[in-house]
Amino acid sequence: MSESLLAVTIGKDVSRETQLRLKAFAGLFQRWASRINLVAPSTIAELWSRHIRDSLQIYELSPGPLTWIDLGSGAGFPGVVTAICLAELGAGWVHLVESNNKKAAFLRAAIRETGARGSVYPARIETAPELIEKCDRISARALAELDMLCGFIEPWALRNPDLKAFLHKGRDYRREVEVSRRRWNLDLVEHQSVVEKDSVILEISGLSRRSV
Repeated sequence: MSESLLAVTIGKDVSRETQLRLKAFAGLFQRWASRINLVAPSTIAELWSRHIRDSLQIYELSPGPLTWIDLGSGAGFPGVVTAICLAELGAGWVHLVESNNKKAAFLRAAIRETGARGSVYPARIETAPELIEKCDRISARALAELDMLCGFIEPWALRNPDLKAFLHKGRDYRREVEVSRRRWNLDLVEHQSVVEKDSVILEISGLSRRSV
């Protein structure tokens, strides 16, 4: 991909240094995706527009040297992409939680080869609060419905009242929000996706469990 086309695809504000790291990540992804199932095969051709650009939205919504936890990191979207953005700052960190050992191995290779600021935890999400004490931000993409995600996030929300979570959601997100409000108090901001018109990034803060 030429530099001009790359800039159009992922945004002109992405520095050359970060673009080079993203290219290295994309090349590694292509090699590993031929051997293990990282994403749906039908979406691999849209790696830059669908996966990388979609992931960059998260960092754009909350830039800066923050500590992130990326739940169910899978192929590194958005966790590795966020960690690559932080590499340019030389500060901040992403804790990537992925229970699948093959995907965890890919994530470790991606962090190592791109110089991204992150570490990988090959563990179930339910046990991650025992391994990672605190964070400023949480991300998750194509992982679970919002009610379940709130349950995953709760341990860190109890430790940090200023915690914010950024969650990719599709066209059915309003139903998920309605269901979640039966069990959770939360402040919600909807950010329209720049990639898919029917998708949003839900920004969650002030999360707490409703009293019975």
